[in-house]
Amino acid sequence: MDRNEIRAAWDAVAETYAQRRDPSGSDAALIDDLLAELPPAPTVLDVGCGDGARTLANLPAGSVGLDFSRRSLALAAETVPDARLVQGEMTALPVADDSVDAVTAYHAVFHVPRERQPAVYREFARVLGPDGLVLLTLPGGRFETVRRGWMGGSMFFSAPGRQATLDQLRDAGFDEVWTEMADDPLGTSTEFAFARRG
Repeated sequence: MDRNEIRAAWDAVAETYAQRRDPSGSDAALIDDLLAELPPAPTVLDVGCGDGARTLANLPAGSVGLDFSRRSLALAAETVPDARLVQGEMTALPVADDSVDAVTAYHAVFHVPRERQPAVYREFARVLGPDGLVLLTLPGGRFETVRRGWMGGSMFFSAPGRQATLDQLRDAGFDEVWTEMADDPLGTSTEFAFARRG
């Protein structure tokens, strides 16, 4: 699937995904761990915010939600009315250098082709200030596939593998990386990575 097909796929499944995902759970609780590492009143960018219920709603008021699905952003506007919402892509974030304290990217980066994922992590590092943190889903395997019937539609998934992802984060300038296991919004256990910009 190319980028326009992926965007259309998200527009098609956005409401179903919002209805089926549990807005609570231990992966949402990881946000508290993230916020504990940040200065007071931080600016947080939630990449791939979707409908906003899982991550954006748990971030400080005025956080920025970014998604490239227009339908997902419309849902987020209803769920988190005080958030700032932006349509854009992870590989070229429409955000200034050194302008946010943290980036969250839950179940997001593996919808970008794996050969473009190093560019995503460089973008995360670019927009973060010194000692800024990213919290993201860490893919467990190496895969590239289109899943037919996913949430009633089709969706593209791609990842280079767990160790390759950790290496790409370090190559992008994240000097300190650690991981935690948590339950994801569809009820399975998933590994998440915290990474601190050097």
